[in-house]
Amino acid sequence: MALMQVNFFSDVLGMETQMNVILPQQTSGQIGVKNSDTCGRIPTLYLLHGMSDDHSTWLRRTSIERYAEDLGIAVVMPTTHLGWYTDMNVGNRYWTYISEELPRICRSFFKDLSDRREETFAAGLSMGGYGAMKLGLGASDTFGAVASLSGGLDAIAVARGDLGGGRFWWSIFGDEEQVTGSDNDLFALATRLKESGKPLPKIYMWCGTEDFLYDHNIRMRDHLKGLGYDLTYEECPGDHQWKYWDQKIQNVLDWLPIEKK
Repeated sequence: MALMQVNFFSDVLGMETQMNVILPQQTSGQIGVKNSDTCGRIPTLYLLHGMSDDHSTWLRRTSIERYAEDLGIAVVMPTTHLGWYTDMNVGNRYWTYISEELPRICRSFFKDLSDRREETFAAGLSMGGYGAMKLGLGASDTFGAVASLSGGLDAIAVARGDLGGGRFWWSIFGDEEQVTGSDNDLFALATRLKESGKPLPKIYMWCGTEDFLYDHNIRMRDHLKGLGYDLTYEECPGDHQWKYWDQKIQNVLDWLPIEKK
């Protein structure tokens, strides 16, 4: 695998930003590394961080490069700051950036990345779980499968102040009335997508039963099941920490609908 940090300019954000990218590499001489078959288009996983993190965190807290090796898959890990993958009420347009501009930029930089929705995926933890789910429900023409680990999935509850934070949430989502029924409301987004006749993503969810976001995940699980989504849901004892996400991202990679290289 090849690992690179890419510094580049985003027109949507109006500033320099960063991403880490893992790419398959054909090699026969590296000790302890399986040769990656890079023939053809490369499936791509956009791997999203949580609130306290940035583009480096998945590399620092997990062995994502090693986990992705057998799949022949590219992994894109962008920085998205504290924007909650939204076009913020007051701030930057992180939703437009992550759903439209970033895939376009990545495919222009790395010509072998697949542009097929069946080979374009998103996953993330906590805030990134919300972002990945939103990509699946709000950009299903681009993303064919998405995974949420311990996702903060109820933006209405967040905007209402259930998690604390006061005016911070208003700068992101606005007030509770602004969120309800909007594209930041994943429950409404899932319903609209189902009724639209557009392609539906495959969805994987995991949350620990002691996680403070467990209720968000149970309600989303039941909502998606009721709508008939292709949902794989798992839970086990655990709370909101990396020792679980390190394990479960391996489950996500095994679950992704791609051929093992």
